[in-house]
Amino acid sequence: MDLRFRPEHLAFRERVREFVATEMPPDLRAVAEVDGHFEHEQVMRWHRILYRKGWVAPHWPVEWGGAGLDPTERFILNEELELAGAPHLSPFGLYMVGPLLLQFGTDAQKRRFLPKILSGEEVWCQGYSEPGAGSDLASLRTTAVDDGTGHLIVNGQKTWTTYAQHADWMFCLVRTDPTASKPQAGISFLLVDMRSPGVTVRPMLTIGHTPAFCDTFLENVRVPKENVVGPLHGGWTLAKALLGHERTLIAAVGLSRRALLRVKRIAARTLDNGRPLLDDPRWRERIARLEVRLRALQVQNWRALWAQQQGRAPGPESSVLKIRGSELSQQILELAMDVMGPNARNWFEPPTDWLHPLEQWVGPSHCYARATTIYGGTNEIQRNVIAKLVLGLPVR
Repeated sequence: MDLRFRPEHLAFRERVREFVATEMPPDLRAVAEVDGHFEHEQVMRWHRILYRKGWVAPHWPVEWGGAGLDPTERFILNEELELAGAPHLSPFGLYMVGPLLLQFGTDAQKRRFLPKILSGEEVWCQGYSEPGAGSDLASLRTTAVDDGTGHLIVNGQKTWTTYAQHADWMFCLVRTDPTASKPQAGISFLLVDMRSPGVTVRPMLTIGHTPAFCDTFLENVRVPKENVVGPLHGGWTLAKALLGHERTLIAAVGLSRRALLRVKRIAARTLDNGRPLLDDPRWRERIARLEVRLRALQVQNWRALWAQQQGRAPGPESSVLKIRGSELSQQILELAMDVMGPNARNWFEPPTDWLHPLEQWVGPSHCYARATTIYGGTNEIQRNVIAKLVLGLPVR
């Protein structure tokens, strides 16, 4: 594997940094500087800025609005945006259903949905998990029944539907053949208009103090059959393809690098007996251990990038990235909480005047990060994937 950055890649990195420095609006920059929470309107404003630049979906084909960047340039772009603390764009349209439509969608579906995903005119959410079907996704119970008029009638409940309250569309898995020989064989991949009669969204407040997750109820929702992506009853193949992309994203090396830098900055201004914690060898050792793990994750991410350069889609190695990336993000925020001590107990009252701006969102971020080892397929399930597909071990 040879992933040395060529001069043109180093020059591209500088162009990205210059773009962020000149184009990020002041109010977004103020939030980024303290790693605060971006509201939906702010995220979509940044989406439109990247869209005008041509960088909102760099991984898409050029004919559908992609930037024509090679895999290394895409990696650099994503890493620099994360390091800058820029708003994290919603992945559901750009990185999940968009690529799936490019691979499996009809020409009509591509023409209808891809341009509005790209421009940000339509926002998407993901309807996979259900109250009794999270990691065991094949046991989902939401049904879609053909009514004989060219529509499917959908009934059921989805949960943990991230930011469904802002979504115009939801891609979801539904059971279309309850008599299939095995559960995976009777599932279809369906696109649902969130404004349809019978769709109800109920946000829930997370312990990270954000309304990030929702319960989504579907009661006799009529969906045109042309909104089925891929073959009817063939949605399991699409579901697995989509989750490979999602788990690669969760590695978030740039975000972890930025979070660790914030830990150092907090440790440098937090005193113990008149001395900064950053000068204490015990704290420096804890930081160094996480830096080593982060470096190892970065190398693993480069391996995945090298595979993309060879034209390979994300495989079981995405499960390794998901496990290591999600656990590392939690460990970094746990260290930040330890560094702050009693001041970290502020997660239900951000922003807090008595805290330094660097510290205000540590508590909420730490609490929200508890979900990273659960969403995208729990880490326990990812270990089963690795055992079966990488190590060749029997899995019960």
